[in-house]
Formats: sequence, structure tokens, C-alpha cells
Amino acid sequence: MKHRRLAEFVGVVSLFALLSAPILTEAKNIPLEGFQEVPALSTTGEGKCNVKVNKAGDQIEATVSYSGLEGSVTQSHIHFGQRSVSAGVMFFFCSNLGNAPADTPTCPDSGTITRTIVAADIIGPAGQGIAPGELGEAIEAIRTGNAYCNVHSTLYLAGEIRGQLKPSN
Repeated sequence: MKHRRLAEFVGVVSLFALLSAPILTEAKNIPLEGFQEVPALSTTGEGKCNVKVNKAGDQIEATVSYSGLEGSVTQSHIHFGQRSVSAGVMFFFCSNLGNAPADTPTCPDSGTITRTIVAADIIGPAGQGIAPGELGEAIEAIRTGNAYCNVHSTLYLAGEIRGQLKPSN
């Protein structure tokens, strides 16, 4: 009887530890295309987006790659929004418009940008319940599939290519 209770106790403690452990989240090789824009676009641009939340849950490693866009790239970022909805920006990859945080790199017309995102990089969207600096809220949006990667251009100001993040674990 004593061993059974000890085994039950160890099982409960192990389950609690498993459930309280940080969840690793990755969205790998998400295709970016005009057909996912709102409204859908027929463009020659294409790209990929990768997002990985570290085990501690205090950083997001994010990479966007793109080429063949019909306009000059103006900005790229991750938005908080479900499929087929235009929504607010959580954090920037790059910008050529002067509208991003000071340490944001400029956008090339094609290429790859990798950023390590921390709480200070989260800019909102406050109107959707994510205040500046709320990294945990941004991570939850990614984990639940309610975030998308977007690349904007001079020809398509609202976005030329887009991809909904689909976490793989």
C-alpha cells in the first residue's frame, strides 16, 4: 500500500512537471504567397517564414526570406490575426518606412532577414489586446496559429506575400 501511494505521488508530480514545462513552438518553412493576402493577389513574389520560440519562452527566433516581388519591399513583420483577416503588427523583421523601432534593419528587395525577438521588440497591437512588451501574448498568438508573416511592397501597400504560421509542435 505504501509503495502504491508513493507511485501515485510520483506520477502526479511528474504529470505536473510535464504540464508546467515550457512548450517549444516552431513554425517551419511557411510558404509566403500572394494568394494568402486579403484580398488574394496574383503576384510573382514568393518566400518562406520560420519562427521558433526558445525553451525558456523569452525569445523568438524569426527568419523571413523572399524574392521576386513585383514592387520594392517597404516592410516585413509578423501580425496577430487569423487566416483571411488583416490585423495589427506584433513585431518587425525590417522596414524602409521609418515606422519601426530604432534597431529594426532596412529591407532588401530580396533576401533573408533573421531576428531574435525579445519583449522590447513587441509593439502590439494594443487594440487587439497585446500591449508593447507583451512577449508572452505574442508567443500565444503564434502557438495558437493566430499569427501571420507578411511582406509589403510599393506596389501592394497592404502586403504582397503572406503566410499563416502553423506551429509544428
